[in-house]
Amino acid sequence: MPDPNQDQPLDEEPLTDSEPDKPTPPWQAEEEVEPEGEEVGTEPSPGFAPPVVEEIEEESDLAETPEEETAPVEEPFPSEMPSEEETTPLETPPEISPEEPLPSGPPGPVEAFHIEKKSPFGAVKKILPIILGLILVVGLVFLIIKVGLPRFQKPKEITLTYWGLWEPESVMRQVIADWNKDNPNIKINYSMQSKLQYRERVQSALARGEGPDIFRYHATWLPMFKNQLDSVPTEVMSTSQFEAAFYPIAASQLRSGTSYLGIPLEIDTLSLFYNKDIFQTAGKTPPTTWDELRRVAIELTTHDEAGRIQTAGVALGTTNNIEHWSDILGLMMLQNEADLANPTGSLAEDALIFYTIFNKTDRVWDLTLPNSMLAFASGDLAMYFGYSWDVFEIKNINPDLEFGVVEAPQLAGTNIAWASFWVEGVNNKSEHKEEAWEFLKYLSSKETLTKLYQAESQLRLFGEPYSRVEMADQARTNPLVAPFVDQAPRAQTWYLCSRTYDNGINDKMIDYFKDAVNAINANENPADALATTASGVAQLLSQYGLSTAVTR
Repeated sequence: MPDPNQDQPLDEEPLTDSEPDKPTPPWQAEEEVEPEGEEVGTEPSPGFAPPVVEEIEEESDLAETPEEETAPVEEPFPSEMPSEEETTPLETPPEISPEEPLPSGPPGPVEAFHIEKKSPFGAVKKILPIILGLILVVGLVFLIIKVGLPRFQKPKEITLTYWGLWEPESVMRQVIADWNKDNPNIKINYSMQSKLQYRERVQSALARGEGPDIFRYHATWLPMFKNQLDSVPTEVMSTSQFEAAFYPIAASQLRSGTSYLGIPLEIDTLSLFYNKDIFQTAGKTPPTTWDELRRVAIELTTHDEAGRIQTAGVALGTTNNIEHWSDILGLMMLQNEADLANPTGSLAEDALIFYTIFNKTDRVWDLTLPNSMLAFASGDLAMYFGYSWDVFEIKNINPDLEFGVVEAPQLAGTNIAWASFWVEGVNNKSEHKEEAWEFLKYLSSKETLTKLYQAESQLRLFGEPYSRVEMADQARTNPLVAPFVDQAPRAQTWYLCSRTYDNGINDKMIDYFKDAVNAINANENPADALATTASGVAQLLSQYGLSTAVTR
């Protein structure tokens, strides 16, 4: 058998018809003269195809190229179409032009039939525009649903639950209605809660996940609520904005790290009430220092023949029948630079002794007298310590009583007041914290606070003293309100605030100091009495995760 790789001589004779079954190798085929006027068919012979040559006629479709790169085959004009007789038989292999050189090597891969090969890239190119089109359509639909449709749909309506404590629904009604004009999809469900067991009720509801979105709490309750309160977002009020808007006591009490855990709507400070008739009759003016107060109290106190107090000079010295006695003692200790977190040593002892001296030594007040607020409202007490809301209770008891309010007395060289106020906080588990803070931002604005004050003034003599520093001048127009606001810039406080009804850090702390006061009135040693108090205070602070560092 001849070697297929070896070139065969071109002058060999082709096989004759006597050997029909032995095909002539293409490289040994004789040249055939193509009939004049005939064209070689575009379809290849079912036999072996000719070997690949260097030059291929333009109209040959034997070249294997991808579908996209294959040039379209020109159809001959009808006049040039070959007849059936002129068509090259399928059995006849295509002719090789004499000018085309024979390949020097073996023939390349040969296809027996002409099957047009399709490149996979061609299919991808056909499908890719369809896929891109689908992606574009899906993207447009998504944008329409997420961006376009909400503009035509009614916003989802939500309801914020707001637990208040002192203001009835009638006071809040108008400001809530004004809010809903601009925020129709955010409803406010406000309810005034009972003060009894309020702190426990709020905390229990929060722990169950059923608590209100917004609730009022006392500024000293932060240790009990810090894990359930949300921080004021910077979008609502930045740190600098908060500190500029409210009094320093609000910032110091509500700070947690670098943020704040509530927004105050009011401020209140301990002030001195005095009976105008008693002072005018005696020709006295309200005292500004503790020494003056002690002297005036002695001069204004009257006794009957049996030595019983008829008109008391000032309600100081005891615990059971004096409103806000713990606030008063706390103020004295702060002014005397005692450490309330560790109330031991001479500074704390001196303040404790001075508080009890009005009962033990001066006899201007004692345990036989009625509650200090009732005694003052009845006209039997010359001086009384109280907060702004005490004005309403006193007026309710005796609308005809003429009294005035001044700032609390100071020690020489001091300028410290005592604050007790309430704050609005947001439940950190609320599903609508963002809306809750926006509502509190609205409530604490100057315009809304003015509306609240006016609404409150329709129910009582005046509204809650403004929490915002810039509104102090508005409060000073009422002489009964001015002292509470004037003391706010220099006010301090601690966990001795009375009438918070918390059954927690305030009430427990008050009990420890109450034991000390009662011990002194029972002639016990002040150092021993305060040592016991200091031990209880340390345990309580530890219970609430607080430091025993100096608190002044």
